[in-house]
Amino acid sequence: MTADELAKAIGASAAHELVSARDRIHHCLRQLSDEQVWWRSHPSQNSIGNLLLHLSGNLRQWIVAGLISAADHRDRPAEFAERGPIPASELLQRLDWAVNDAATVLKGLPAAELVRQRRIQGFDVTGLAAIFDSIPHFRGHTQEIVHRTRELLGDKYQFAWTPATAEQGASS
Repeated sequence: MTADELAKAIGASAAHELVSARDRIHHCLRQLSDEQVWWRSHPSQNSIGNLLLHLSGNLRQWIVAGLISAADHRDRPAEFAERGPIPASELLQRLDWAVNDAATVLKGLPAAELVRQRRIQGFDVTGLAAIFDSIPHFRGHTQEIVHRTRELLGDKYQFAWTPATAEQGASS
């Protein structure tokens, strides 16, 4: 396997992680009203809407702009200051664009770009460091959105997947 083939495999796996997490977010938002998307348990807490803006901005900054040296137009404070109501459909569209653009970048990175140093959000990082920072960051906030959705819906929450076999962990 060549270095560029390894880079393509890393990029494809990272892109798969983003798309998988994005799909979980879609699953949650299909169960929520726009009002619930902007609900906050406390004024100092972020709503799901804020988290979606934040994830879109972070991906654009760290993966799209950061890894291919595109222009970075992120306004991070605005992601958290927003109080809505931006409709969930629009938030999801923004997230889809960011995930799709990031997946394209990740799948196309040559090996040299994985080890090249660059400056992103004031940090000096390699391409690999940017990937290993942003993918877990995206997954972490995805779990926060799942938790918030379950908190809002209680027993009405619909799971995306449940174990069906003993091997998967289903009850006998």
